[in-house]
Amino acid sequence: MESIRILGTGSYLPPKILTNFDLENMGLDTTNEWIIQRTGVNERRIAEPEMATSDLGYEASLKAFEMAGLTVKDIDLIIVATITPDTCCPSAANWLQAKLDSPHAVTFDVTAACSGFIFGLNVAEQYLKNKTFKHVLVVAAEVMSRTVNWKDRNTCILWGDGAGAAVLTLGNDGHEILSTHLHTDGANGQDLLMPGGGSKTTPISHESVEKGLHYLNMIEANLSFRVAVRRFIESIKEAAEFNDVDVKNINWFIPHQANIRMFQNIAKSLKIPFERFYLTLQKYGNISSASCAISLDEAVRDGSIQANDLICLPVFGGGLTWGSALIRW
Repeated sequence: MESIRILGTGSYLPPKILTNFDLENMGLDTTNEWIIQRTGVNERRIAEPEMATSDLGYEASLKAFEMAGLTVKDIDLIIVATITPDTCCPSAANWLQAKLDSPHAVTFDVTAACSGFIFGLNVAEQYLKNKTFKHVLVVAAEVMSRTVNWKDRNTCILWGDGAGAAVLTLGNDGHEILSTHLHTDGANGQDLLMPGGGSKTTPISHESVEKGLHYLNMIEANLSFRVAVRRFIESIKEAAEFNDVDVKNINWFIPHQANIRMFQNIAKSLKIPFERFYLTLQKYGNISSASCAISLDEAVRDGSIQANDLICLPVFGGGLTWGSALIRW
């Protein structure tokens, strides 16, 4: 029976590394020890000024094509999950389409913050099931370093830049996506918020910049932490129950890379070994929608994921958004 399959994955991280010690030297009121204890992040990647989100996505896409054994000419739909598009208009997917030279493909963006990769997989799944498209490229890419206030130690320590990608099809070959699950809560969207840049505020002005309206804000961080832990747990259980799988039999949990303390709490609550959480946040920080996609690709390429492994990808982000995917590799 045909099902949704992943044919290949790819990722790209900018070469520039910003360490916790670099942040100390920038005069930020923090220390390497404080950041690690609070978040688990040691360093993050920063895109060069000339690199935009579509540039990162382009590099990740090429690697995904190579693993899939396909070329861009085989792709008829490109979905980019991002909250940091090159421009508000055109979409990041349009810019990526031009760089890939794929005028035959349909392109659009999905905005679901840190949950974006799973939302992108879910959208691709619908188009593939109804056979509108044959091969779909899902890219999650972010340049988060351009959304942060580098004087705010509570937020700027978290974020990094990068991109991940996956090529999907409907068929019998490849790695099977067993299910995807999505949830949103717009009533509490203000807890993770970038207030400026949209129609709710005035156009960019000296006043809006001085007020910091174009920075990503985390309101009630402790509350957001507790909500995220609960939603992560719910999402993992939902994927397992939907597929009649015991959580303890899932080989890998590859979450949105938010905070190491979250995953310690989740592992304890679910009574599963913490070592089953595949984490890259210590190297790359939080890359919003791209974190999950990048980590999946790394786990595949370093041999952590083996044939027939069950992999759960739980996510949580601003919006509020959350969900999960379960994959049989």
